[in-house]
Amino acid sequence: MAHQMVGHAGLPSVCAGPDAAPSPDCPVEVALTVLRGRWMPLVLLQFLRSGELGFSELAAALPGLSDKVLSERLAQLTDAGVLARHRSPGWPPRVRYVLTDRGRTLTPVLEALWLWGAGHDGPEDEIVEQAG
Repeated sequence: MAHQMVGHAGLPSVCAGPDAAPSPDCPVEVALTVLRGRWMPLVLLQFLRSGELGFSELAAALPGLSDKVLSERLAQLTDAGVLARHRSPGWPPRVRYVLTDRGRTLTPVLEALWLWGAGHDGPEDEIVEQAG
């Protein structure tokens, strides 16, 4: 069964080209690219709660997360402009990560995703029925 998108007055059709393929220019694709990856919501939640963290603090807060994946998520968020990386001079060097203004705007996005996820039991839900 092909996926059909139900029209909504609040969503522009900028992402729905004639080929219906994902576009890197689509704002929804941009947002999903930033949020992709396992552990990403939990990593972001730690920053939304604390504001500024070092690698060790974040690793301690998420003990099930490997250092490799944590490094990848921090680099991904830094590249996306969600986190800023600050390195203090001296030895040993200290690196702190802090949410940017852009990063703080993810708060309502994560809240909306949580509410949406809490309202659906799984893929068996007929979302299209709710829209119709």
